Amino acid sequence: MSRYEASDIEAKWQKAWEEAAIFQAKEDHGKPKYYVLEMFPYPSGKLHMGHVRNYTMGDVIARYKLSTGHNVLHPMGFDAFGMPAENAAMASGGHPKDWTYSNIDTMVEQMKPLGLSLDWSRMFATCDPEYYGQQQALFLDFLEKGLVYRKNAVVNWDPVDMTVLANEQVEAGRGWRSGALVERRELTQWFFKISDYSDELLTALDGLENWPAKVRLMQENWIGKSRGLQFSFERTDGEEAIEVYTTRPDTLMGASFVGISPDHPIAKQLEAESQEVADFVAECRKGGTTEEAIETAPKLGYDTGLRVRHPLDPNWELPVWIANFILMDYGTGAIFACPAHDQRDFEFATKYDLPIIPVVEPVEGADELTEAYVPTKAEKVRYVRGFAGTEEQTGEDGVNTAVDKAEAEGWGEGVTKFRLRDWGLSRQRYWGCPIPVVHCPDCGVVPEKKENLPIALPYDEDGKAIDFSVPGNPLDRHPSWRDCACPSCGKPAQRETDTMDTFVDSSWYFARFTAPRAETPTDLEAASYWMNVDQYIGGIEHAILHLLYSRFFARAMEICGHLPESAKEPFDALFTQGMVTHAIYENAERKDENGRSIYHYPNEVEERDGGVFVKKTGERIKVIPSAKMSKSKNNVVDPLAIISTYGADTARWFVLSDSPPERDVEWTASGAEAAYKHLNRVWNLCDRIGEMDPNAKGEGDEDLLREMHKAIRDVTLGVESFGFNAAIAKLYGFTNTLSKSKASAAVQKQAIKTLAQLMSPMTPHLSEDIWAHQGGEGLVANAPWPVADDSMLVEDSVTLPIQVNGKRRGELTVAKDLDKAEVEKLALAHEAVQRVLEGAAPKKVIVVPGRIVNVVA
Repeated sequence: MSRYEASDIEAKWQKAWEEAAIFQAKEDHGKPKYYVLEMFPYPSGKLHMGHVRNYTMGDVIARYKLSTGHNVLHPMGFDAFGMPAENAAMASGGHPKDWTYSNIDTMVEQMKPLGLSLDWSRMFATCDPEYYGQQQALFLDFLEKGLVYRKNAVVNWDPVDMTVLANEQVEAGRGWRSGALVERRELTQWFFKISDYSDELLTALDGLENWPAKVRLMQENWIGKSRGLQFSFERTDGEEAIEVYTTRPDTLMGASFVGISPDHPIAKQLEAESQEVADFVAECRKGGTTEEAIETAPKLGYDTGLRVRHPLDPNWELPVWIANFILMDYGTGAIFACPAHDQRDFEFATKYDLPIIPVVEPVEGADELTEAYVPTKAEKVRYVRGFAGTEEQTGEDGVNTAVDKAEAEGWGEGVTKFRLRDWGLSRQRYWGCPIPVVHCPDCGVVPEKKENLPIALPYDEDGKAIDFSVPGNPLDRHPSWRDCACPSCGKPAQRETDTMDTFVDSSWYFARFTAPRAETPTDLEAASYWMNVDQYIGGIEHAILHLLYSRFFARAMEICGHLPESAKEPFDALFTQGMVTHAIYENAERKDENGRSIYHYPNEVEERDGGVFVKKTGERIKVIPSAKMSKSKNNVVDPLAIISTYGADTARWFVLSDSPPERDVEWTASGAEAAYKHLNRVWNLCDRIGEMDPNAKGEGDEDLLREMHKAIRDVTLGVESFGFNAAIAKLYGFTNTLSKSKASAAVQKQAIKTLAQLMSPMTPHLSEDIWAHQGGEGLVANAPWPVADDSMLVEDSVTLPIQVNGKRRGELTVAKDLDKAEVEKLALAHEAVQRVLEGAAPKKVIVVPGRIVNVVA
């Protein structure tokens, strides 16, 4: 073998895999199938080390399963619609389609050198008309089954991106893409009826045993099941009563006021009658609709002058306020407020000088309230106002007592509600999947005919008809696309110009991969064979948005006949990986002209004299360790630069070896270099064994074979349990053992071939070269995974530590089944023990078989 040249080796074996088509998946009922999938990327045009780690993990599993006799599906695609492409088009004067497909080409070129065992023949992008045309077909099927509908709703409006956002897409009151403060706006929108499945989605979480507990808990909290009381407050003016829903009916005797949403019918009626109310409601709508936005926003209220009667005391009148922290789409859009036991109510009552009446207190007594006292459901409390009973009980018992009392007296009803709202899918953007309906003046909203799908986005070569520089939705300004004939009556009509939320695109792509060229959304036979996804890998940031939506979509697709019933939960196992981090190098001595921090790339700094300095200027650097890679902080590492310097196998080995895969891993130049040196060492070890006389005898054959079978056992366990770093640690150890071995050439050859097999999921290129060099048959990627011989795992001897007066003095290696008396004799004859005893007899010797020998002098 010549010098280890990763670039030559890796290109050679990638070509061999491609020519052999070993990663192209085909249905084979004679083998157990295995579907491994990493969450597909957005085509930003730049591969980063997080991608490398994510896809390498999936690749390890895919290659391992292939070698254990499974029929493996391991596809790749691109989540390609969305705001970044449209923003890039606005910034550059180009077109989102050109920007997106150019980036996809670039990222495929960047991914292929990693040697991933992907079935590239199944690749698609969600912006392909062939894909989103089938998504439109799904929409029409959902519409027919009543799973999607249209209604007026108060929505989150991003004033910069000029589009609706789902609650999950609002972060700290701001749009997740633009960062703009979100506003409330009432629009006619399309919705998926995900809330109808709240209880099913919640209950089914218990069956997802191979999902991280934290992900299941996040979904459980988001779905938010709660039992409460629904009842009415009679108005003193004799008009229709105000119906409220509360999860804390036990605090009704602490009612201070009744609050209604700015979007409540009563508020709207008052808005039409009073400019003052209209101005107030307009101010409320500047805030977002998420719980987070409401929690942090200043509390605003307007006393309507209306009064209602307390249901337990007709002489007790409460004022009715419009309050900005009440949402119309949860409960009834109206509440009773108990400021003593709800922090939002407390802040509101404090601001507007309304009564604060305690109802419950801790068992040990209460201090003066400086904030709301909100006991947990399980906490023991004492009720000081007797509606829910005066004895000590838990908060949950108090709620149940209150509900039972209200139902028994006939003025309220116990109701179970969920926090999960229907999924608003309308987006006022161009670069998304068009919603396949037509608005006809005569027929109303008419579904498009399936034979007319896909309803493709307009793409004007000269760009004249699509102007992305103007705010708003370009489809509204494209008459040749917008204007059409009604599919029902044939008269002039207009297409729906809203496009679908991009999370729709990613909610079913895993099913499309099972038959990506099918002329229907799925081929049910192929879907029945390949589904479910056996192992799904992706970031914890998708715990709610993507994963919850996908679970709903799988159910909807099953109802419409596109998935088997067994695929209602589409992902059997989920793994959420950590990030790849890197130190940030911040200039400690100066800022830029705008007073902002200056950050340096890793190759611009050097360590010397006990510090880190800029190479060119000598300025001192402040090092921020283990930070998320970010272009704005210049702490990114280009995977292609690493591959060109060290090879893909080095990058793969490093991101797998440094820490458990669920934790963050910090990329360091020294770590990459150490990985590269180790792979060189394995290469040289192969070279040395290859040059041995095939008939050369040696010593320690059985010892080497025993260590080889231990390595097989431990690496197999590591891969199967996602303990890749533990598997690699064992491979380091076995490499050391083999490098020192004096065993025969035949046994060393067997050991190096086994090492190549065990390393092949992590370092597939180097492993193929070693396998070929040592005369392995075919490709190591196709070779059966080695199986540990249980008889070689039995230890014949055991090493026991020897303690004298509690201090370790040495160790003793003896036969595992040696008699205790014999062990005691050997221990007392040990040189270290003899030195301590100085010829005297010990007071006591305690032998714990297989563990330790204790000598008391």
